[in-house]
Amino acid sequence: MEKLPQVPLARQSIRAICNMCLGLFGVQIVWGLHNVNTSRIFQTFGADIDQLAFLWIAAPAAGLLVQPLIGYLSDRTWGRLGRRRPYMLIGALLSAAVLFAMPHMTSLWAASVMLWLLIAAINIVMEPFRALVADSLPEDQRTLGFAIQVFFIGTGAVFASALPWMLSHWFGVEAQAAAGQLPPAIRVAFYAGAVALLLSVAWTVFTTRESPPAPLSGVALEQASEGGMDPVDPRGWAIWGWGWLGAALLVALTAIFWLDDRELHVLAAIAAGYGVLVLLVVRYRLRGSALPPVLEIVEDVIRMPPVLRRLAVVQFFTWFGLFAIWVFTMPAVAARHFGTLDPASAAYALAADRVGLIFAQYNGVAALAALLLPSLAARIGRRLTYSACLLVGAGGLLGIVGFGDPTLLWLPTLGLGIAWAAVLSLPYAMLADALPAAKRGVYMGIHNIFLVLPQLVAASVLGVVVQTWFGGHTEFALILAAACMVVAAAVALTIPRPR
Repeated sequence: MEKLPQVPLARQSIRAICNMCLGLFGVQIVWGLHNVNTSRIFQTFGADIDQLAFLWIAAPAAGLLVQPLIGYLSDRTWGRLGRRRPYMLIGALLSAAVLFAMPHMTSLWAASVMLWLLIAAINIVMEPFRALVADSLPEDQRTLGFAIQVFFIGTGAVFASALPWMLSHWFGVEAQAAAGQLPPAIRVAFYAGAVALLLSVAWTVFTTRESPPAPLSGVALEQASEGGMDPVDPRGWAIWGWGWLGAALLVALTAIFWLDDRELHVLAAIAAGYGVLVLLVVRYRLRGSALPPVLEIVEDVIRMPPVLRRLAVVQFFTWFGLFAIWVFTMPAVAARHFGTLDPASAAYALAADRVGLIFAQYNGVAALAALLLPSLAARIGRRLTYSACLLVGAGGLLGIVGFGDPTLLWLPTLGLGIAWAAVLSLPYAMLADALPAAKRGVYMGIHNIFLVLPQLVAASVLGVVVQTWFGGHTEFALILAAACMVVAAAVALTIPRPR
């Protein structure tokens, strides 16, 4: 049998690793602008509160579709800019164009279309960064590489959070506007985000070099594409296809007769679509026909390596909890520490300022904590480090609810920042060592699916859970998020070592 050639990767300097990660600073600024301003833009153009969650589905839905596709295409690309960098540059140009156009929309439907385009474009930029680190760094530097990515993500998030304040206080840009119009500060923030994205991504593209893929053929190419994956078993896969169709029907009936939730209809459509695609893969395989690209990606999902399969469970509980944090920290802090649920009250405004600080602080802590994770992981292992960080994050959530003095909330924020640093780095380091060399891009994109699905589930059920089970007490949503983190920490200890 032909033996797969082992081509060792050269160790990179810290400067080179920073160059290949810097673009994520601009990417995170765009995400920060989206997170802070999208609801305000929609409400400015007449969206009701109960419409916001449905309109926000653009972000996870675009991630479900775009990232695996870009990963699949970049695995098969090689040109003057290498394999991953062409997609970074194209995505940055598209994102910048949308950022310049979005503040000039004048209707809700136009703003919605722009949001979909922006999220699709920024996903084109973001996906190749994970695969670039996995491609370029040897195994003993990958944890450091992904940690440096988190550093730039954290600093970008802090900058995005502070940008509106800087524009209004340092540069005198007007933060108010007439009804139905966007304030000048939002327009300028979007322009600044577009420039920051272009500059930071261009820096990565033109200062980083990619090594061409090894010239493989025959059995060696098959080994590079199949290493660590489950065997082809189309007859067994048919059960999964019909199972997903049954699950879709169950979710749809729940949405119709019980919860009356639009997000559940989206989940049902996703489950049904995946079930149909699985059955199409079975049909093509039984006929012996070549799979089209979309079905090849679906087969990669079915046959994913054991490390990714176990990480999918960890990520479900982790990101379900994270979604609860992002949605319910604001009302929970207002109720627990400022004694109000009235968004128009002065106390609620003080709570909003405090939560803004919490979010900025945990991103800043994550940026710094990420730099310490590689040495800790080298001492006790990635799995134990990951599990410990998730437990610290759970403790931070309980501290937000348990602390009586709001001025002390910076203490539990430390726990959230440490957990966030681990969530954004360690899973990718574990994945990079477990994935087939020829499929790193597509599997990094598939991994994103397991970050998106729990958010869609959370968007569908958390509102009902808080109102029905918790009696409207949003503090219990943070306790539920802490419990999810504990479960994720336990499952993280069972992640198998790569084959």
